[in-house]
Amino acid sequence: MAYAINKVAVWSGEIEDRPGGLADKLTALSGAGANVEFLVSRRAPDKPGTGVIFVTPISGAKQKSAAQAAGLNTTDSLHSVRVEGPDRAGLGAKMTRAIADAGINLRGISAAALGRRAVTYFAFDSAADADTAVRTLRKALK
Repeated sequence: MAYAINKVAVWSGEIEDRPGGLADKLTALSGAGANVEFLVSRRAPDKPGTGVIFVTPISGAKQKSAAQAAGLNTTDSLHSVRVEGPDRAGLGAKMTRAIADAGINLRGISAAALGRRAVTYFAFDSAADADTAVRTLRKALK
């Protein structure tokens, strides 16, 4: 089974570090019909009282408008690549080794396996690194 490897736009923004801070953002997205596949949220230790949210996908004018109204945006400093396909032992090592061997430094990674499927989100500092990673991963996971 083949791997789907694509660049994706990750939306991010600040949240209030209080009960309901995250729920407020997700409620706004849900109300616009967003079906969130990826979500990371955490406190911002360097900025007490706040946190950060990263979410994708956001598509279509209605969802994008709701995301912006909720204080979320895409950024030129975060470029992401999504890899989905069969899970297997050593998959993470194979992907990260291929990226390292291509001379690309990872900004971050989030991954999960459910049953026999795995989904990984790689974050890079530049669009060029993300483009190179897509080509590298497609070759490595043939």
